[in-house]
Amino acid sequence: MDKKKVAVPLVCHGHSRPVVDLFYSPVTPDGFFLISASKDSSPMLRNGETGDWIGTFEGHKGAVWSCCLDTNALRAATASADFSTKVWDALTGDELHSFEHKHIVRACAFSEDTHLLLTGGVEKILRIYDMNRPDAPPREVDKSPGSVRTVAWLHSDQTILSSCTDMGGVRLWDVRSGKIVQTLETKSSVTSAEVSQDGRYITTADGSTVKFWDANYYGLVKSYDMPCTVESVSLEPKFGNKFVAGGEDMWVHVFDFHTGNEIACNKGHHGPVHCVRFSPGGESYASGSEDGTIRIWQTGPLTLDDSEALSANGSIDKVKVTADEVSRKIEGFHIADEGKSKAKDEAVEESS
Repeated sequence: MDKKKVAVPLVCHGHSRPVVDLFYSPVTPDGFFLISASKDSSPMLRNGETGDWIGTFEGHKGAVWSCCLDTNALRAATASADFSTKVWDALTGDELHSFEHKHIVRACAFSEDTHLLLTGGVEKILRIYDMNRPDAPPREVDKSPGSVRTVAWLHSDQTILSSCTDMGGVRLWDVRSGKIVQTLETKSSVTSAEVSQDGRYITTADGSTVKFWDANYYGLVKSYDMPCTVESVSLEPKFGNKFVAGGEDMWVHVFDFHTGNEIACNKGHHGPVHCVRFSPGGESYASGSEDGTIRIWQTGPLTLDDSEALSANGSIDKVKVTADEVSRKIEGFHIADEGKSKAKDEAVEESS
């Protein structure tokens, strides 16, 4: 417990404005990846385990509000205030498609089978783009009652969920009929909605309340009042026994899923926490803040190996090795190549 209380996160610098969204890929043969969206208009891709910078997707002309990777982490998508959603090659950093909208796009999500991209925003329209026919006009789902804040797929891409900026509730739409089949009622606007990795729960944050819903029958399973207004919440994917929440008080809180008791409180950010996400294996979680940094926190009590890796003496060599491995893997990533060596040096300095 003591070690948890003085958790030392990996701090990832690079963004010059607030970090507003984070997304972890599933585990791929090359490891897993973390993409971040920021108001600085430059989404970044990182090694999900080490936090090492891999590359920056350059091309948006306004704040980027949402980001995601497809199941294989081969493509990225970003939703922006420049009225577009862009799809990128996650290996080279090249822009593959730019889907123009008529207003700010706040949310995007790849379907589980990677063939479809869902977008939503201030236009109050949910659009589904076919990645196999990107030039075809998108399918538009029934008008959303309000400005769209979050979107996600569930039930093997048969259902989509969305929440609104200006009203409470999470709406679930049948993809085939395009109609709302259920609304999960909340008092305040839902700022974060996550479908658990096993598909059992929908986790929502509205105001200072975190709720867990049965993703199949839509009943409310648990509801906990938080110590402050929380903007984002994420359920531990392996055991589902804890969840992490971040918000106005700048702290990253960890709670017991079954009791709602606070297990840990991580301090370090210098501004409100806008987004929190568990890594796909649950061994760490990332937080993004108004202060422009991403912090990656280890979940459990540190093992001997972990504490060695975090100790001042042991870390430099280990980090050097991972940075080199990563840069070898991503030599094809041509954007901002000159930043590569700098990023490696920073990674080494940061951990020392």
